[in-house]
Amino acid sequence: MALQTNRKINLLQATAINMIDMVGIGPFIVMPFVVAQFGDGLFIWAWIFGALTSFVDAMTWSELGARYPLAGGTYNFHRIAFGEKGGRLMSFLFVWQTMIQAPLVMASASIGFAQYLTYLVPLEPWQQKMVSGGLVLFVLLLTYRRIETIGVISVVLGCVVIATMGWIIYSGLTHGKHSVPLWPQEGNPFFRFAFWYAVAQGSLKTVYSYLGYYNVCHLGGEIARPEKNIPRSIFISIFGIAILYLLMNISVMSVIPWSDVPADNKYLVSSFMEQVYGTGAAKLVTVLILCVAMSSLFALVLGYSRVPYAAAVDGNFFPVFAKLHPRKQFPYVSLLVLTGLGFLFSLYMKLSDVITAILAMRIVIQFMAQAVGVILLRRREGSGKLPFRMWLYPLPVIISLLIWAFLFYHTGRFALWGSLIALAGVVVYLIAKRRKTNV
Repeated sequence: MALQTNRKINLLQATAINMIDMVGIGPFIVMPFVVAQFGDGLFIWAWIFGALTSFVDAMTWSELGARYPLAGGTYNFHRIAFGEKGGRLMSFLFVWQTMIQAPLVMASASIGFAQYLTYLVPLEPWQQKMVSGGLVLFVLLLTYRRIETIGVISVVLGCVVIATMGWIIYSGLTHGKHSVPLWPQEGNPFFRFAFWYAVAQGSLKTVYSYLGYYNVCHLGGEIARPEKNIPRSIFISIFGIAILYLLMNISVMSVIPWSDVPADNKYLVSSFMEQVYGTGAAKLVTVLILCVAMSSLFALVLGYSRVPYAAAVDGNFFPVFAKLHPRKQFPYVSLLVLTGLGFLFSLYMKLSDVITAILAMRIVIQFMAQAVGVILLRRREGSGKLPFRMWLYPLPVIISLLIWAFLFYHTGRFALWGSLIALAGVVVYLIAKRRKTNV
């Protein structure tokens, strides 16, 4: 249990870990898809909707994270909130889906990295797979070390993220040629089916680009002054990244007309920089984007590796995952297994399917269940002991549940797959429980 008392990550480092997790390859590769969904150019509202989704959900994460700063985040939130019987099942289901979903997230980052690399180096499909798999292994080497070193690396990578996006934003604002519509034209109101359908389709990608604002909750046992630093790092990262995303979209689309952007444009930002400064700048920004993608993979591997560890320590998962490195005191078995699965997924999965599958798997078991968990805890324990209390409770919980249900419906066939995986987890849990009882 040494991991729980090794509180060395400060507010700056915690915020950096969140931000580099949020800004991976996602915003650069999904931007063309989001723009293409809107025939009227109002694509910026999909990014605003993603920010709103993150903000209201952050209320839940902040309240739970500040009250229960433990390794594993959601695992412990579910275990405590849903009581003795339901808590064991819900926390197991979270670990169950994490063992599939976390490697999928790793795969999405590494596959996106390999695809974007082709702007610089022509690669055959099999070569792209080798690059994506190799990146997962490289990040494993970076995270296989003490948490103090991890905090320093996170700050450095966070500076690279902000510098890259700052350069893109400055370039667009100083070389803009076209206005980006923020409001509908006369006779074309917000409240119409076509607009909200476009928001739904676009937001499946923008919400994916915001995910990661809660990464510090998975590292709860290693955060200094968690009652203050966890909520602060979550909200700072959301506000900071939301502003960067909105400005980046406006900047790029003020140079390249939104009506000329196809959904399958893989190198939109690089093409934008090429128009502004030329080929050299386009290559440089591509290198920086690749560094950002690697940074995100670093952060998410770090956070997710703590989830199976927490479950194993609690006796609700395979005991081998509870092992800490004898000298460096981090859950190395969990780290090795998740990155191993991420390596395999990066060799066989397609990026377009991975992004939607990630959301479909997480919405019910993680996001919606946590919102319900806050209600259960408030009824059982009140709010007197909460270091952070969400504002205007229960309104953020209600809004969050409605938004997640809206997005889950629009994941289509992936909602079915996510539900089947959850049902399979219930079956596995019941079988394992019966075996323990018989023994």
